Amino acid sequence: MSEGQKKSKYSATRRLLLKGKLLRKAEALLIVEQTTKAAEREAKLKENCPPLKLSGLTVEDLQALLKTMHKQIDVLDEDRYDHEVKVAKNENEIQVLTHKVRELKGTKRPNLKRVKKTGDLVLSGAKLPAKSDFKVALKTVKKDEEKKEEVTDWRKNVEAMSGMDGRKKMFTAAQ
Repeated sequence: MSEGQKKSKYSATRRLLLKGKLLRKAEALLIVEQTTKAAEREAKLKENCPPLKLSGLTVEDLQALLKTMHKQIDVLDEDRYDHEVKVAKNENEIQVLTHKVRELKGTKRPNLKRVKKTGDLVLSGAKLPAKSDFKVALKTVKKDEEKKEEVTDWRKNVEAMSGMDGRKKMFTAAQ
């Protein structure tokens, strides 16, 4: 083994045995948690939604019961909507704040790797080639200005623009 790696305290079989025990314990805890959640849910449902006693009720009583149930449903839907809006607002605020935190931290610079000189350059004692000026090597690009047509007054050119072999001339001559 190299210096960076330490010898494990436990053998592979011991680690496997411990891992198995941990998984069994976690499974047991998960089952207990699920049963307690189910029991809590049932208790909450019994508290909020008692079983309906419909036997012996008249049509008017049933209609009144349905109306009250609809009113309760409307109230619950309003509460649910209010909670959804609050949650959406909080999530949006969290996103904005995390974005601001990232901006404040700035981007993390990657670790630079050391570049070694090649063996030939080290032996010859020569320096690394100097950086050439890349801007000199770049070609200059001239932008061709678009030829703009002169904007002329349309009234001066009416006779030339009039079609049908000078109909305008004939029209003006007739007057």
